Amino acid sequence: MRKSTKIIKGSNQREILLDITFPETSNNKLVVFSHGFKGFKDWGCFDLIAQNFAQNGFTFLKLNFSHNGTIVSDPLNFVDLEAFGNNNFSKELNDLGFVLDWVENNLNISDISLLGHSRGGGISILKAGEDKRVTRVMSWASPSSFLNRMPEDRIEIWKEKGVAFVYNGRTKQNMPMYIQFYKDCIANKERLNIKKSVRSLKIPHLIIHGESDPTVLVKEAKDLHKWNMNSELFVVNNADHVFGGSHPYDSTELPKELQEVVDKTMDFISR
Repeated sequence: MRKSTKIIKGSNQREILLDITFPETSNNKLVVFSHGFKGFKDWGCFDLIAQNFAQNGFTFLKLNFSHNGTIVSDPLNFVDLEAFGNNNFSKELNDLGFVLDWVENNLNISDISLLGHSRGGGISILKAGEDKRVTRVMSWASPSSFLNRMPEDRIEIWKEKGVAFVYNGRTKQNMPMYIQFYKDCIANKERLNIKKSVRSLKIPHLIIHGESDPTVLVKEAKDLHKWNMNSELFVVNNADHVFGGSHPYDSTELPKELQEVVDKTMDFISR
């Protein structure tokens, strides 16, 4: 097993940092992993997840979205809050497209699975619906909608001030989200319609969700499955939004619930 790090250009020419974990013996299947909101590619157990996949023959690529708030020289901390404030769903979808372009030109693998956690799951579903290079898609703890998640009164305040702040309890940062985020959602509501994308999927789709997820309720996973009855739904008993994971994470073994998720995902791709 070996790991390689690359830097490519993403949205607005900002850099996307990605790493690829290669197996000793490849099964010629690639997994592209997208992190969620206030996330990054090296969060908690993500390296351990990459190793699990590589040990079972999968090539595993994970990336930092270009505007996630980290920078190439400091990929573990949100040191660029201006970039974070100017992020939006469209930029993340475009970033994932740039990564697929890089894969097409640099890796000799055509069996490509998209995997995402939380918001990254929604982005993966949307990209799978618009990009024919994707073979299958797996969403972990994904929301069923990106739109209309904020009350109208709060949107009006957001419009007035031009910025809303999201508190990061782990880092103790007030992280800005500029009104461009809302405007992008309105301007691109068709492209960002997860329900529409799920209904149009012609490729295999695995939906995994924690039964006790307090962040994204399990009902959203059931909605995703209802919109595409050819999808597969797997609910993990007693699991939270991160399936027992945490940041930092020091153990050499995945939490029981997360190992169950990884095993189920590898089995799904292998069929």
